[in-house]
Amino acid sequence: MLKSLKKLFFDPSMQKRKAFLRSLVLFKDLRDRELGYLAQSLHARTYHAGEVIFLEGDIGRALFIIESGKVELTRMGDDGKPVHVYTAQPGEFFGEMALLEQLPRTASAAAGERAHLYLLYRSKLESLLSQHPRIGASIMAHLAQLLSARLRRATTRPVSAPPLADPLNGEALKA
Repeated sequence: MLKSLKKLFFDPSMQKRKAFLRSLVLFKDLRDRELGYLAQSLHARTYHAGEVIFLEGDIGRALFIIESGKVELTRMGDDGKPVHVYTAQPGEFFGEMALLEQLPRTASAAAGERAHLYLLYRSKLESLLSQHPRIGASIMAHLAQLLSARLRRATTRPVSAPPLADPLNGEALKA
């Protein structure tokens, strides 16, 4: 327990991770200690340029947060060829619907260049909700606000306007 607390408060890499998380809208209401618990719940992974993160049709199990690098989101076109949908940048996240439902991904994601990502698995969020309800509730509230804003944009645009993009269907969100 003491070793875990020392890491939470004194480990330089943990402090760096917490500072990054603090900068994201999704986690803006979390206190320092809560950011520490969240940081411990995230899985860090580095993907090499061109490496597939997930494929369209895979069952979603995690939200991805980009610390560095770029991620290319594509969908399969009617002709069976991949169509570029969006390039997600550092500070953005994608795959957030996996935290709410376990359905097939609607796009593929691959590292456009070497990319360092943090993964928040649905199971970890569920654990946070039970062990640290304020953290889980804050994340869920921000997700609800982001999804509500996206739905509002989609339903208030002019009928003649082209369809709006969606995180895994086109637009990654600024985290």
